[in-house]
Amino acid sequence: METLRKLKWNLLTPPPYSPDLAPSDFYLFGRLKSDLQGMRFVDNDAIIQTMLTSLLGSNSHIGKFLAGSGAGVTAVTLTYPLDTIRARLAFQVTGEHVYSGIVQTALSIFKEEGGLRALYRGFVPTVCGMIPYAGFSFYCFEMLKYICMKYMPQVTCDSCSRNTGGLVLMMPAKLLCGGLAGAVAQSVSYPLDVTRRRMQLAMMNPETRKFGVGMISTIVLIYKENGVFRGLYRGMSINYLRAIPMVAVSFSTYELLKQMLDLDTGMKL
Repeated sequence: METLRKLKWNLLTPPPYSPDLAPSDFYLFGRLKSDLQGMRFVDNDAIIQTMLTSLLGSNSHIGKFLAGSGAGVTAVTLTYPLDTIRARLAFQVTGEHVYSGIVQTALSIFKEEGGLRALYRGFVPTVCGMIPYAGFSFYCFEMLKYICMKYMPQVTCDSCSRNTGGLVLMMPAKLLCGGLAGAVAQSVSYPLDVTRRRMQLAMMNPETRKFGVGMISTIVLIYKENGVFRGLYRGMSINYLRAIPMVAVSFSTYELLKQMLDLDTGMKL
């Protein structure tokens, strides 16, 4: 009974978790942002062409958000089964291991729980969460970077002749912009992360199978049983302690490596 109680507690209490920004996210963001800014719209109506260019052109807010979201969704689509396997391996009770390795876990889920669909259980809330998470992460960082360069260059920037605008963010400013971007993104997407984790782990115990039906039903169940803050936002405060420095360091490292490679990290002001 004690083992069952521990397993039930583990399954019903997801750990602080955030969808990490992988190297592929930064690469795809740069490519998508560049592609959106470089798009040329062929239309006989000059007004429509002007509107589309302003929406997706250089320094476009929507363009930055779409580039970030597209990068996140692409990365998570390719790697999601590995995240499901990681969750199963991490949530096993000591002494009663059902899974013994990555390959064995993947085959077991595939054979016993419904094939490829089982490996992608919880994918819909993940995508719904990744769109605002990655979108707001990159968008907020770019906007905060722009504000620093435009309105506070004496405090937050050094001069850099090779950069657009002739400025480069100082390291403290990079960390601050990245941390604030991570906090905003986490606040928006966290309930869907909780939903995803419940769905991924639902089939490990008969008592939690009700969470594996669908995204909406899982959200409703979590809300009815635990409410908003104790259910959908459970572990959020601890997650801030992990996510904010993680995103801050990720963006700072990304910007620093671009500088070391003599790439442009400036902005048109």
